[in-house]
Amino acid sequence: MKLLTLGLATASLALTPMAMAQQGRDGHVNIIYWQAPSTLNPFLSGGTKDIESASLIIEPLARYDEGGNMMSWLAAEIPTVSNGGVSEDLTSITWKLRDDIRWSDGTPFTSADVKFTADYCMHPEGGCAQLAKFSGVSNVEATDTHTVKITFEGPTPFPYGPFVGAESPIIQAAQFADCLGAAAPNCTEQNFNPFGTGPFRVVEFRPNDVITMEANPNYRDPDKPAFATLTFKGGGDATAAGRAVMETGEFDYAWNLQLAPDVIAEMEKGGTGVPVAGFGTLVERIMVNLTNPDSGLADAERSTASHPHPFLSDINVRKALSMAIDRDLLVEIGYGKAGKPTCNVVPAPDIYTSSANDGCLVQDIPGANALLDQAGWVDSNGDGVRDRDGVELSVLYQTSTNAVRQDFQVLIKQWWSEIGVAAELRNIDASVFFGSDPGSPDTYQKFYADLEMYANNFSGTDPQSYLANWLCSDSPRPDTQWQGGNIPRYCNPAYDARHKELTQTAELSERARIARELNDMLMQEVVMIPLVHRGRLSAHASNLGGVRLNVWDSELWNVADWYRIR
Repeated sequence: MKLLTLGLATASLALTPMAMAQQGRDGHVNIIYWQAPSTLNPFLSGGTKDIESASLIIEPLARYDEGGNMMSWLAAEIPTVSNGGVSEDLTSITWKLRDDIRWSDGTPFTSADVKFTADYCMHPEGGCAQLAKFSGVSNVEATDTHTVKITFEGPTPFPYGPFVGAESPIIQAAQFADCLGAAAPNCTEQNFNPFGTGPFRVVEFRPNDVITMEANPNYRDPDKPAFATLTFKGGGDATAAGRAVMETGEFDYAWNLQLAPDVIAEMEKGGTGVPVAGFGTLVERIMVNLTNPDSGLADAERSTASHPHPFLSDINVRKALSMAIDRDLLVEIGYGKAGKPTCNVVPAPDIYTSSANDGCLVQDIPGANALLDQAGWVDSNGDGVRDRDGVELSVLYQTSTNAVRQDFQVLIKQWWSEIGVAAELRNIDASVFFGSDPGSPDTYQKFYADLEMYANNFSGTDPQSYLANWLCSDSPRPDTQWQGGNIPRYCNPAYDARHKELTQTAELSERARIARELNDMLMQEVVMIPLVHRGRLSAHASNLGGVRLNVWDSELWNVADWYRIR
């Protein structure tokens, strides 16, 4: 396998301490997901439980590691423009396959299997749950036994949709030959017992209950997996799953423990397991309204670019609001190990993460006060609130109704009072706040407040579409029925031009550089105030080694490297 880094260099994965030992040496491993799998064919289900259980068996050409870096898997390398794998006009990508891969039934893995998988998912009567992965694909052809060429309808700067990640694995052409189109859901044997190239193969699948597996004797590394057998149990709830790992020791791995930090800490006292966090792109942030939400204005004028905000238009005020916040304390009270402070709206993958804004990680109330003093914002009447030219620094700060968010509001209001900013707190029912009714004054898109707090993220690992949220054209306004992703109503022609360059760039290292610059423009102009990089929390047994929690792919992506600590 090869790791794609910022400079597209490759490096071998580190071997586990027992990497040269015999397959199956560590006996049995138990996994519990509190949602039970109903199929082992991810092309017939978009459910995480189904995709991740299937990932133990069937695999893609490339996938992502825990840092969001793309890695070759069943392919020999990641195709790029520089190595000739992606065409200069960005209309095709050619994958070279490894020549040492065999299916669990002992037959060779070839380009015919890859071509068949595309035909299977793209069949007009197939109802493929992962069809979006093949968006824009016009043709897939096997040019030789170990080469596959994918042609797109037009230039595609990021051509890594098909066959990348756990949602787009390869199924065996011979096994699924009679399962194309409308026949797909009726192929029970194939969907419940697929042959695979992964570290395990199915012994018995009981839908919505339990899967029994054994080590794949034809796996490409004869010394892996370390476990001879595996049980994947589904059902129950997050609390029971967490206890089964961290208190009773009945299971070795528990998925997605959506529990309060104090509950997790209490479970950890059981001593048999430990929680682990993985971080994707979800960021809790405060959006800054750059336009005037004054209720004295007509609806068509409120929160539109023609009326700038009376004091948040001053970047010094925006900077001071951010400087006053103690992000470490917010993480501690709100998310525990499933959170970490951040100064970026694009906090991951690693290649897109900027370090240029890390000053916000340290609370600086004296510095915020000095900045406001220098900008002419003073408390002229002694009421504790700064003002300038008759305008007071008094904000309406809104969010959805949520216990953690209300705790955040109280703390942040206190910190802002220490720099002379008054805050009125408001929380709105989440179904209304995140609703889409253009007539409602309380949606986050309308933004009839000065500041508002919520979390957002992007799917996949490429931030191009996400960064388009802050283009001038994407501002919610009356003529768009208040729809659009540019909630602060930010408009910077330089940002728009830089984003256009991103849409025309294919080389991953260059895409990463441009994306970091776009993130930095948003952060340094304080278009929003990032607070917490929120993660996913799972747990594993204290004596289970090799676990590397991954939110970009299947959590079980490297199960072949798991082993028992002795």
